[in-house]
Amino acid sequence: MVYLFIGGDSLSKNIQFKKIRQEYLVKETEEFNLDILYAKGLDLKDLQSRLLCLPVKSPKRIVALRDAQELKEEVKGFILQYVKKPPKQVVFILDFNRQEGKDAFLSSLFRYSKVFTFKDVPRSDTFTLSRQINMNKPDYALKVLNQLLKMGEKPERILGGLRYVWEKDTAADFAMKRRLNLLLNCDLDIKTGRMKPHFALEKLVVSLCGLAKPLH
Repeated sequence: MVYLFIGGDSLSKNIQFKKIRQEYLVKETEEFNLDILYAKGLDLKDLQSRLLCLPVKSPKRIVALRDAQELKEEVKGFILQYVKKPPKQVVFILDFNRQEGKDAFLSSLFRYSKVFTFKDVPRSDTFTLSRQINMNKPDYALKVLNQLLKMGEKPERILGGLRYVWEKDTAADFAMKRRLNLLLNCDLDIKTGRMKPHFALEKLVVSLCGLAKPLH
């Protein structure tokens, strides 16, 4: 009943998390049986109270702990004891964004957990996004875009960042007008409400990647 998620690919993690929810939770009572906690600043008593709760009209409940690499030492100590004999009615998911070298805490958890590892995604900023676009890699570019949006980056800042990168790139002169025109059209789609920002940006990324000649 203990799962470890390790890696930076949040999209793949969310897909796996959804599968676990569908396996263990009853849709009608899911909101009463799902707790999502964040490790940074989490007190031991708060975690204990969630793990001790009984399911409501469901055989199981899920406690998911995000950013588990940020846990306090006293909370880690409790978890190491908890996972040795977890209650059958609780599914406990520990989500680590990264594994830093030889992590004694993680190594101890492996023995008592089902482990899912996820590939790290490229660093998420507009420079990385523009580089993936220049290399005509729409799959990676869309992953970076989704990461930026999940991090709370605003669409206008993403557009502004791409414009800034390409205006500084003298090698992109031949494609500059076409790219700036696509940026302008995306901006208009968002501001006029013709498309939701997320879809407008995805359309933009695919269009930019579709330009004939990749840049290096």
